[in-house]
Amino acid sequence: MILGVIADDFTGATDVASMLVREGMRTVQVIGIPEQDPQAAAPPPPEGVGSPGGAGSTRGAPPDGADAVVVALKSRTIPAADAVAQSLAALRWLKAAGARQIYFKYCSTFDSTPAGNIGPVAEALLDALGASMAIACPAFPENGRTVFRGHLFVGDQLLSDSGMRDHPLTPMTDANLVRVLQAQSHGPVALLRHDVIARGAEAARTSLMALAADGVRLVVADAITNDDLRVLGEACVDAGLITAGSGVALGLPAAYAARGWLQRDAQAAALPAVGGAAAVLSGSCSVATNGQVQHWLDSGRPGFRIDPRALAAGTPVVEQALAFVQARLAQEPVLVYATAEPAEVKAVQAELGVERAGQLVERAMAEVARALVDAGVRRLVVAGGETSGAVVQALDVHALRIGAPIDPGVPWTAALNRPLLLALKSGNFGSVDFFAKALGQVR
Repeated sequence: MILGVIADDFTGATDVASMLVREGMRTVQVIGIPEQDPQAAAPPPPEGVGSPGGAGSTRGAPPDGADAVVVALKSRTIPAADAVAQSLAALRWLKAAGARQIYFKYCSTFDSTPAGNIGPVAEALLDALGASMAIACPAFPENGRTVFRGHLFVGDQLLSDSGMRDHPLTPMTDANLVRVLQAQSHGPVALLRHDVIARGAEAARTSLMALAADGVRLVVADAITNDDLRVLGEACVDAGLITAGSGVALGLPAAYAARGWLQRDAQAAALPAVGGAAAVLSGSCSVATNGQVQHWLDSGRPGFRIDPRALAAGTPVVEQALAFVQARLAQEPVLVYATAEPAEVKAVQAELGVERAGQLVERAMAEVARALVDAGVRRLVVAGGETSGAVVQALDVHALRIGAPIDPGVPWTAALNRPLLLALKSGNFGSVDFFAKALGQVR
């Protein structure tokens, strides 16, 4: 293994893994911190990796032949101290498994709780690695996330003017990442400006070294194109820690190959064929996912809405959803969704409480997913980081082989311990026809 990635949610984990795979790195995502010491676990034989039900299901063993392993945590919105503890545990496992470099992956919209998880986790990882400094760069230009003069843009809007200002768990009201990150961090935070990055990797590396010499611990890096990401990847290839969205991962495989560490694999994204029925589960309430759900319904496809108020009142919503789905599943894929507009989300949260409303929906989606897979569903699209985490845990999936992207940042994945394909979509990602497009790729 060359790269060990610690991701703060499940869809973010598949996002960064997808970037590595498309650049020729054989990548596996493990769900949660593996239970076994990797040095004590026997690695599975090559033929088991990526094969449903094969030896690749060994819990805790580094998958044989993987160039990168992504540990998917569910730490984005938990208390900062808990996020730090989980991230350090993931770091210990990855280092014991032989990772040369560590990558802390967060969202391209820099989602963070008001108390701040990104700064505390990044600083704790720096301390544990004995590293002096790391970049912080959530840029992902292919999905419209760019950083200029330290300000994060979503398309043509500042982050604070985008739909992220209404996020039910992590509302982002400040686009100045230096200011946001400094408020979460003990050490100094600085900016690596785009005019430096435009001069190439050596200029960027020199500037980073000078900032480190001045005691700076975290450096927000501008990036507005994929070429900028490749410059950052090359400039940081020898760093002990990188913190970023998925975009910086685009530049790492080429830098590894140039050092002779990696032989890039043109078949890195190959997944096994899996038959069976298909379904879509959507818990995200982002602007993008609202559009995707509406497009599905407007196209005349069947959908059943999960109502948190009905769940709270004790209505057998899950049973109703399953009856709706099972009556139609043999004919076509069905959508089960809790997606709603921001005003409706706020009203439900005011009535039920933010935490309870989220837990009710996650629990219902997990129960629906488990029942659908038991009924023969083998291709499942899931929208939303929290929903994806709940679903993957409910299905007892421990590791995923990463396949080709459906849209930027969203790949199909294959469970290593059962015949099951999963597309775990961040709420903000994907084209308006994403659900149908995803299912069409694995028909």
